Amino acid sequence: MSKLVKSSKIDKTFISQSFENLQEAICQELEILDGKAVFQEEKWDRPGGGGGRARVIENGNIFEKGGVNFSNVHGLLPDQLSEGLGLSPGHEFLATGVSIILHPSNPFVPIIHMNVRYFEMSNGDKWFGGGIDLTPIYIDVNQAKYFHQSLKDLCNRHDPSYYPEFKAWADNYFYIKHRNETRGIGGIFFDRLTVNPEFTLEDRYAFVKDVGESFTQIYKKLVNENRTKPYGEAEKRWQLIRRGRYVEFNLVYDRGTKFGLDTNGRIESIFMSLPPQVKWLYNYQPQPNSEEEFTLSMLRKGIDWANL
Repeated sequence: MSKLVKSSKIDKTFISQSFENLQEAICQELEILDGKAVFQEEKWDRPGGGGGRARVIENGNIFEKGGVNFSNVHGLLPDQLSEGLGLSPGHEFLATGVSIILHPSNPFVPIIHMNVRYFEMSNGDKWFGGGIDLTPIYIDVNQAKYFHQSLKDLCNRHDPSYYPEFKAWADNYFYIKHRNETRGIGGIFFDRLTVNPEFTLEDRYAFVKDVGESFTQIYKKLVNENRTKPYGEAEKRWQLIRRGRYVEFNLVYDRGTKFGLDTNGRIESIFMSLPPQVKWLYNYQPQPNSEEEFTLSMLRKGIDWANL
């Protein structure tokens, strides 16, 4: 899916170029899927070093708001991050990646998030991170099974230990502790995938590349199965309530948001993930035996979606 990059050596330059190409390819596919809206691009520079391309899509046939961001930032690692990594001050860093969030208009089309990233330190430490997770406003069990089976198949192409480990990681990461509920049905999440005797840099890169390039193929099926479903005020209200939970997670728990703020990142790019409209209703309770109540009952850790 992504274009070839100039170098065949997998290093920070190669990885950054491949992520930039991935952004381009995904934007093209999403514009075709939407059929109306196109991405608006804004290039930005980070005062401490590096920059990126923010691309936002709005008011389309499918996407009310979404973004596909590429960044390549570098410079002196802030003291707060040095402390979090257990390092003494004074290290240089490079971080590059693609981050995607899509908020559809139709409540039956799920919110989706994807991120692939690479981090390298001046002391020689380097690792990949990322993942894909799905936040349906209304949970359809068959569609949840398809989503998780697709991720399981993707992981198994690289290592059979990946899916169970990264699925559990997603369950624990995308968890709104103060609500005692998961953000959605999870997916896979991984961080600090380092080079070791079992996995080379090439192995790790091949997996992360597959995650990025599988994103639109997995999501298109879910969009096309739900895009024409009718909805009314009740479904829209539930969508806005669930979007509120999404905002709560991103502002309270999300590591990417915290990293962007701690490294003086571009605020518009950091908060691109937030939906355009939300609701917070006091002590809202769904009607008994409703689709909303069913969805709420399934927002918990440990569900073996692929085998339901």
